[in-house]
Amino acid sequence: MATYREMSLYVRLFMKSYPLGRYAVDPVPCAPLRQPLKKARIAVVTSAGLHTTEQPEFDHSIKLGDTSFREIAGDVDANDLIESHESDSFDHAGVEADRNLVFPLERLREMHAAGEIGDIARRHFSFMGSLINPRQLIDETAPEVARRLRADGVDACLLTPV
Repeated sequence: MATYREMSLYVRLFMKSYPLGRYAVDPVPCAPLRQPLKKARIAVVTSAGLHTTEQPEFDHSIKLGDTSFREIAGDVDANDLIESHESDSFDHAGVEADRNLVFPLERLREMHAAGEIGDIARRHFSFMGSLINPRQLIDETAPEVARRLRADGVDACLLTPV
């Protein structure tokens, strides 16, 4: 991970003016795990801007950020996913080399095979990170994904923020 000093002047100025406090949710929504991980169904939710070849890229022309999501099937080969994250504030080489850094589906499969988790969700979700105005994400998009995860019987999500 880059330090603040290693970031470009443009990124440092952007981060200095970013209205982080305006979107704080209090209290932070969370729920205790109601069963052991060995019995839990797990999903991955990432903000890496991943999508399949059949899905459209995230829309980089939306000035305040694309708040949509992409549903990713649980049987996908993570190496086939396309990363279309718009931020140049991090080195994308790691994601290109190994999608499991941001979408650890292969690791979940290994954990399932070893009996460490109960099941893997039939679908997972990808968002675009680096949103300047996440209000629609907070109010509409994320609750829709939460409803879908709940409908799938997901007990816990592995969140991979990018």
